[in-house]
Formats: sequence, C-alpha cells, structure tokens
Amino acid sequence: MNSGKLIIFSAPSGAGKTTIVRHLLAKFPSLSFSISATTRAKRGAEVDGHDYYFISKEDFLHKVAKHEFAEFEEVYAGTYYGTLKNEIERIWAADKHVVFDLDVQGGIRLKKKYNENALSIFVMPPSVEVLAERLSDRATDTPEKIAERINKAKHELSFSSEFDIILPNDDLSVACAAAEKIVADFINS
Repeated sequence: MNSGKLIIFSAPSGAGKTTIVRHLLAKFPSLSFSISATTRAKRGAEVDGHDYYFISKEDFLHKVAKHEFAEFEEVYAGTYYGTLKNEIERIWAADKHVVFDLDVQGGIRLKKKYNENALSIFVMPPSVEVLAERLSDRATDTPEKIAERINKAKHELSFSSEFDIILPNDDLSVACAAAEKIVADFINS
C-alpha cells in the first residue's frame, strides 16, 4: 500500500480520545497508531518511541525547519506536538491505515492536507465540568495545568463542526461501539 487511509481522532484533553483509539487498535489489525513527537516531559510510565517521540525543543524546531512534519502545533506555551511525515510513511509501508490521537488544530491541519484519504472525528465530551473532573482524576497535572487545559478545551469545542464526524462520549462503551462502526465503514469504503 503506497498510501493508506488516515483516521484522525481529536478532542480536548480528557474527552476520551486516547481510550477510544486504544480500543480500536485492539479491534482492527489493519490499523497502526501514529506516534506523535513532543517537547513535553514524559508522564508516569510513558515510553519514548511508544507513547511519544520525546525530543528537545531545539531538535523539534530543527525538524520543523527541514519540513519533516505533516503537521505540528505549539499546543501549550513552549510545548510542541507534531506528526512526523516519516511516521505516516512507516505505517503505510507496513500496509496499514494510520490512526491518530491529536489535538484539535493538528486534526484540522491533517484533514486539510490528506483530504479524502482522511476521516476526522471529534470526540465530544458531555460537558466542560466532566472534562475538569476527568483531568483531575488522572492525577498527572497540577491544578494550574488543569485550569490551562480547561480554558483551552472551551476554545477547542468551538471547532467541532470542522470535523467529518462528531462522536459523543457520554458513555464510553457506546462511544467505542460507534467508533468501531465508523472506522469499519471508512476503511472498507
């Protein structure tokens, strides 16, 4: 497969996109996860080259200058995330479709770049209050960082209409089942 399909999941932090993506990866052997590059520090038991490619800000900006990213974003002040072009090529070379777990702006950029080869899905949380609760329950961020993420989430929710599909995540099992059908229909089309 020279170029497969791209399935983009985006949402504010805490909406459940990572859990839904992990569920889909377990269900569909034809999918492979695109590992994003980031300048942020590892959290908990995260592994370089598995959860993210953890790189320095200097290295990240060098790769930007060399046009090595399909998309990138300064998601939080001084913290960059991006999708390396060679990551997409690696997955396509293995005859798989690429699935992404991206911030909202990154999801919009990738959809515009890959157009009909890409399906963009916005995971809609029940409310901003539920997001705040989920982020707090994670216990991975400071209260200041959670507040920053909530402020960003309020802004990101306004972009949901720019996605092909809005997937409500009021109930995780229902959202996962709906995502399975959406993905199966897209990869078989």
